[in-house]
Amino acid sequence: MPDCQEISLYKGYKVIIEKQIFSLYNRGIFFEYVPGGNFMNLAEIETFLTIVNTKSITRTADLLFLSQPTVSHRLNSLENELGFPLVIRNKGHKQVELTPKGMDFVVLAERWMSLWKETLTLQHNQERMLLTIGCTDSLNIAVFAPLYDEILQSHSHLDLDIESHHSNELYDLLSEHKFDIGFVYQHLHYKNIIAEQIFEEKLYLVQSEHPVIPRAQVHTDELDSSMELFLSWDDNFQIWHDRWLSSVTRPHISADTITLLDRLWKKDENWMIAPESVIQELSHYRSLYVSELVNTPPNRVCYKIRHRYPKVSNKLAVEYFEHELEHFLENGISISQSALYGILNAFYVKTERKLPSVLICVIS
Repeated sequence: MPDCQEISLYKGYKVIIEKQIFSLYNRGIFFEYVPGGNFMNLAEIETFLTIVNTKSITRTADLLFLSQPTVSHRLNSLENELGFPLVIRNKGHKQVELTPKGMDFVVLAERWMSLWKETLTLQHNQERMLLTIGCTDSLNIAVFAPLYDEILQSHSHLDLDIESHHSNELYDLLSEHKFDIGFVYQHLHYKNIIAEQIFEEKLYLVQSEHPVIPRAQVHTDELDSSMELFLSWDDNFQIWHDRWLSSVTRPHISADTITLLDRLWKKDENWMIAPESVIQELSHYRSLYVSELVNTPPNRVCYKIRHRYPKVSNKLAVEYFEHELEHFLENGISISQSALYGILNAFYVKTERKLPSVLICVIS
């Protein structure tokens, strides 16, 4: 078979891609799609996945603009081709339930639909590549923005689609192949997601350039919680914060983006606890006074996440990105002393962290 590539999928299923034709097979079950031609199971698989999402034949018919008998016929046809039932047929059930094999088949059906869409994309766009990245807001803004800029300059044929979401949402979206690679601050256990720790960073007390407590080390008992600007950096930080601060009074301002927190920082009495990378980003817009906390918060750990069965068409784009990412992490992120500009009688000590490095103000 000339110019072909074989890729393992899930539980023995494989896909063969030959030029612009791809086939899926498993133990005698065989699908084939030829761009521009008819594919006997496209409609059935689309219908099945819609049933999985809606758990209703009626709702599926409405969404696909079909009659209910047509939906049932497509489902029956797919089951006959597979040789096993996909749904449990019991009268009186309000929602459609999948059989064990039906639940296993969902993964293959989703992967097949993804491959079909990728093949159409390859037909229409042979030269440019698109990489979709899912990331938390603080990572996008405070850590990876320079990396994105470097990639766009060095790989003009690569387009980036960058989305910001919470860590929990990113795992769900990646499970559905909504993006190619992601960065999160939580290590959750998902069946088809591989998580890899890439760096961790310390958290510090951040005050304005006219601090209420001008010392190198501060205990949370000394802080006025009514002046806090709060963002929950991850679950471990939230637990730590609940123990040391939330029992006193709620924060003055809570937000879910660092950009909003910065905009709302109006008083010299305001303070926040933030990771190194965020401190670096905030220092671009205002002078800061940074101190260590005596009761140290847990480090924030960043994980790279990817799907166990990635999109075939984006393989090269992911390789480009991961090469640049590795170089980016090796070099780290430097921060100049101007980050804490305007603080008198201070000297600066770099932390031991390599990524990103930050300057801690210590009063002499």
